[in-house]
Amino acid sequence: MNNHNLYAALRAAFPVDFDATAVETVGGAHGGLRYSWRDLDRASAMLANLLGSLALPAGSRIAVQVEKSVEALMLYLAVLRAGHVFLPLNTAYQSGEIEYFVGNAEPAVVVCSPANFGWVSKIAFKAGTRHVFTLGEDRSGSLLDRAAHHSDVHTPVQSRADDLGVIIYTSGTTGRSKGAMLSHGNMLSNAQVLRAYWGWKPDDVLIHALPIFHVHGLFVAIHGALINGSPMLWLNKFEPRAVVELLPRATVFMGVPTLYTRLLAEPDLTKQQAAHMRLFVSGSAPLLIETFDEWQARTGHTILERYGMSETVMITSNPYAPDARHGAQGERRGGTVGFPLPGNELRVVDDANRPVPVGEIGAIQVRGPNVFKGYWRMPEKTAEEFTADGFFKTGDVGRVDERGYVSIVGRSKDLIISGGYNVYPAEIESCINEMPGVAESAVVGVPHPDFGEVGVAVLTVRPGAVVDPEQVLAALKARLANFKIPKRCVVVPELPRNTMGKVQKNLLRNDYAGLFKAA
Repeated sequence: MNNHNLYAALRAAFPVDFDATAVETVGGAHGGLRYSWRDLDRASAMLANLLGSLALPAGSRIAVQVEKSVEALMLYLAVLRAGHVFLPLNTAYQSGEIEYFVGNAEPAVVVCSPANFGWVSKIAFKAGTRHVFTLGEDRSGSLLDRAAHHSDVHTPVQSRADDLGVIIYTSGTTGRSKGAMLSHGNMLSNAQVLRAYWGWKPDDVLIHALPIFHVHGLFVAIHGALINGSPMLWLNKFEPRAVVELLPRATVFMGVPTLYTRLLAEPDLTKQQAAHMRLFVSGSAPLLIETFDEWQARTGHTILERYGMSETVMITSNPYAPDARHGAQGERRGGTVGFPLPGNELRVVDDANRPVPVGEIGAIQVRGPNVFKGYWRMPEKTAEEFTADGFFKTGDVGRVDERGYVSIVGRSKDLIISGGYNVYPAEIESCINEMPGVAESAVVGVPHPDFGEVGVAVLTVRPGAVVDPEQVLAALKARLANFKIPKRCVVVPELPRNTMGKVQKNLLRNDYAGLFKAA
């Protein structure tokens, strides 16, 4: 019987020279460390054996909210090889959010930063979690202390392709987060396709400057490097100057549009500095055509844009190079996300689920081996999001042109993508509406030169009440992750409504569209 455990597949791609550098940390207080491929294998084995010693049921959830570190990567690999389910949580999440995730996922183990142990452990133990460990970005904490007593030899647990490997929480438009369930097969199929499609080469070196609690940094970047046996230059936090300095030592960089705009602000970013690079990839949010063009002029490189979701990993990509499938049209085009990846089917449909003509706008639906198993403990929602013939309704709106290029033109349900992170207005509005004096609120996304898009909160107040917009934002910061906080709060006499009484958010978006142009 073949073992479809994702770790086993990644491990099989490690180089023959097991003592070669797999990860080198760069920048900050934790730079200058080198980890070999042997280190990754041995340390993840010790962590997997620690999990094994806890006598957890097969497929237990392991919730992890820690700062980025190579040890956090090793923990991810350990969870895969131990046959459990990795549950990464954004480090910006506050207690109310963590309480929901822990209550919903019921993890057997929670791993948190040492500084957060007090409040996280209370939430976890109250929810019935039996084991809470700590892991600091400086390699401190109880997790590594406990793992040090275990063997560094471990055989990956036998897994089927359909076995659950990861749950990624993606907020719902109602404010209730949904856990997207990704299998070992979902992630492996996508990693293998991207390795071929993006032309990964034996001597590639990846600059890893993304967070590792979401699809882009954890799956696209890390899986890409590991399944190609490529070393990573690892930054715990994105530092534009450090990335520019690393370009001559690397060949691949992946970032969200915000990172590219910040890199363009570095005077040392030149064609000569980027001459050794092979590929720059952008995703997680729309890339402004101005950024696309300026990057091309400054570096001589054309950014490759792609499109994916928590529920699907990667769906489409601009081509790495012209090929037989796309012929002369196989170049990277700004403002598009390229073609459906091999093995993926993508269609654009109208409200009656009928395919729209070429070039027409409609709802994007996808089907393929990378598409998730469904939402954790939400069978009705899962059924609702799939068509009768097995296509997943992405919730995105777009078009396919006569050459086959896909363009995303909008998002249903008013989703805001700010700096590469999904922000759902309903969640923020529910918090604002509970505040004293607030009658009603509407949160809309508007263009921003750095983050691509940011939220603006527009609210009305109750008769006789006085509400300070700055205090509203301060109160939100105590309840929500920082990336969800609107950049501006405005008090108005009334919100615009249609004849049915629904707030017309399109009018609000137009009213405040130029708010950050001067910035």
